[in-house]
Amino acid sequence: MSTATINNQKIAYESKGSGRPVLLVHGFPLSREMWRAQIDALATSHQVIAPDLRGFGESDPPSGDVSMADHADDLAALLDYLQIDQPVAIAGFSMGGYVTFEFWRRHKDRVGSMMLVDTRADADSPEKAAGRRESADRVATEGPNFIYDGMIPNLVSNQTFNGHPELVKAIHGIMVTSSPAGVVAALKAMADRPDSRPLLGEINVPTAVIVGAEDAISPPAEMEQIANSLQSAEFCTIPDAGHMTTMENPAAVLAAMQKHLSA
Repeated sequence: MSTATINNQKIAYESKGSGRPVLLVHGFPLSREMWRAQIDALATSHQVIAPDLRGFGESDPPSGDVSMADHADDLAALLDYLQIDQPVAIAGFSMGGYVTFEFWRRHKDRVGSMMLVDTRADADSPEKAAGRRESADRVATEGPNFIYDGMIPNLVSNQTFNGHPELVKAIHGIMVTSSPAGVVAALKAMADRPDSRPLLGEINVPTAVIVGAEDAISPPAEMEQIANSLQSAEFCTIPDAGHMTTMENPAAVLAAMQKHLSA
């Protein structure tokens, strides 16, 4: 693990391997560790950059609100710090997908291709946004453990939840590295994020759209609609997985990513 001071914030990251750069953006409330299987495998043929977003993993907690645009600008500044000026293949998982859309809006010249993994393009409904803000207020007073406990059953398939307690424990172990301030900031940022559906038709780089067959958070039918709205997309369903595809079926996600990167 390395660190860089990015926009007055300590950001932890890994940079492994050499070759075409691949930027991996984790979801909520997780860290770069959710990509562990893919980091290690892809680094044999690519330069893999996997940061912890502000407030998550080993990065510093934020001092206030952090928008999806802030996260996107952090990523661009990290690429500058690493002296990576060629376009990257950016992969965004769940909340990382929201950051990826912002990265396209703000830094599209740095995007060579895109991988959207178990994410959504639409904004929160007013009711969903209000629920996130209420959760943020609750985290600020009692901590984030209720968030983790409530999310786990929806993050994985029934088969994983009932048959692989060690994996469920591993996911929970990544969650608890999040700082309360990071969780609060991310909940508010997700509530305030823009609708990215109008953006889809403008994305003109090759894109892989990857989703767990049993994903209850980013349903396959919804992600297929995203793929159909893009100019150049390949849609891939990951079997035996819910939302946490990168950990539930890491080999299948890796294969989909490698296919995209080799095209």
